[in-house]
Amino acid sequence: MVIKKSDEKSAETAAKILRDGGIAVLPTDTVYGFSGIIGVTGEKIRRIKGREESKPFITLISSPEEIFNHTDDKIPPEILEKWPGALTVIVHDKNDFNATTAFRCPGDEWLRRVIKLCGSPIYSTSVNRSGKPVLGTVAEIRREFEAATDLIVDDGDKTNALPSTLIALEAGKVKVLRQGDVRL
Repeated sequence: MVIKKSDEKSAETAAKILRDGGIAVLPTDTVYGFSGIIGVTGEKIRRIKGREESKPFITLISSPEEIFNHTDDKIPPEILEKWPGALTVIVHDKNDFNATTAFRCPGDEWLRRVIKLCGSPIYSTSVNRSGKPVLGTVAEIRREFEAATDLIVDDGDKTNALPSTLIALEAGKVKVLRQGDVRL
């Protein structure tokens, strides 16, 4: 199914499909992403992308404060001020300091609403086959992935969009791993 982001009930439709365990292609403030509920849909997304199991996904949250439900790391205020936005922060997991997770609070208000309606953070990973370029047009996404996903939300083409900036917090220091849309 393909719907327009501008449709009146698009956020509710996307959230319902995600809550029901479906995979949706959602527009973000950067590129289109495959999304699904955390802990439920990871294997489905990996199969669609052809992605190896060891490569983690980004976890999207609906508000900046939500990150503290998942980590005890101290996040510098100048980093938190960049949220909502195209910044992904890798932090240590609250219940296992040896494990890390990448979080992003997207700048797109519609997407934050979808996450909130899900009642859970959601996975996000760029729309492409593993190792191939990110797809930026709705026509390409439909041709390649419409049959493999439950929903595509059309927000127009996103060609030449930059990915989120990716940082890690290591010993209280910020390390830029990928320079994207947000400058640090």
